[in-house]
Amino acid sequence: MRRWRESALALLLLAFPVALSAAPVLDLRGFADDSGGIMILETGNVIDPYFTLQALLLAQENGLDISAYASKWITWLTARQRLDGSFDRFCRTGPIWLGCREADADDALLAIWLKFLDTMPAQRDTHPAWRKSHDAASKTLQTLFDKKRGVYLVSPTFQHGLFMDNLEVWSYQSTRAGPAANRDAQKFSQAIRNTFWDAQSRRFLVSTQPEQKTVTPAFYPDHVAQIFPLLVDFPLLSTNSGSYYRAWMKQHRALWLKQVSNDYAWGLIAYVAMKQNDKTSAQCWLREALPYQKTGHWTVTDEVVAQILQSKGLKPAAANSACN
Repeated sequence: MRRWRESALALLLLAFPVALSAAPVLDLRGFADDSGGIMILETGNVIDPYFTLQALLLAQENGLDISAYASKWITWLTARQRLDGSFDRFCRTGPIWLGCREADADDALLAIWLKFLDTMPAQRDTHPAWRKSHDAASKTLQTLFDKKRGVYLVSPTFQHGLFMDNLEVWSYQSTRAGPAANRDAQKFSQAIRNTFWDAQSRRFLVSTQPEQKTVTPAFYPDHVAQIFPLLVDFPLLSTNSGSYYRAWMKQHRALWLKQVSNDYAWGLIAYVAMKQNDKTSAQCWLREALPYQKTGHWTVTDEVVAQILQSKGLKPAAANSACN
């Protein structure tokens, strides 16, 4: 009987290898500390909650096991939430993390915090501190809504709207269930299009600030902003997503792959390439960017993107492959 059970188990494992295999485990050694905080750079002493949340959400959405970090991170951040529901950026002195700078943008950070909490509804609803944090963040986010334009403003201090921030808020809203939520998300997507699309230049403006129509475009934020809709599956593009993506890559691919040498790796674009089934560009990114791991050019988001690509079987392009 024992031998029969062992044989049956072996046959079951052969028949269902995918179902029974464990999810790849996210590895953030060097970025995470024992307190639960997760830094933006392995080489630094700064935590920007936006980048940590962005990285954890990407990992979770792509099947990586984030359980070693998720609850500890939520506990860490809820303990440091401001009374108005917003968050700071944090700097470390010895073992102590203290708020040292305001968030770069309250609207995007609040939205992805809410989105992250909503991926764990049971824990959110049974942990009073999580529920309190969710309610406070939701109320604060609503205070940033510009009723005139129908989009969100950066913060109480900076009264303008940013295109990429609003896409982050839309991405959060589009995950909420129910007919009313769907109508709100559709209305919001149209407001984003109406506010930021510039028909004359046929591009999305990065900001509602008037000077954006005349500023000379740079890789960031201008060129990055054009591909950002594909990251969150924003539907109101000037053409279908495939054509839109190919046009961006044709114009900016070489410039993107060079960024890591003097700026950041911009792994998010490699992630978009993977979503668009452009394995070649994703593999070129791995080849060009991986040598910069453990440097100031490599963020926690880049680390997560690299692990996602590798978990899906992608390897760096060969040294003799043309990538430019």
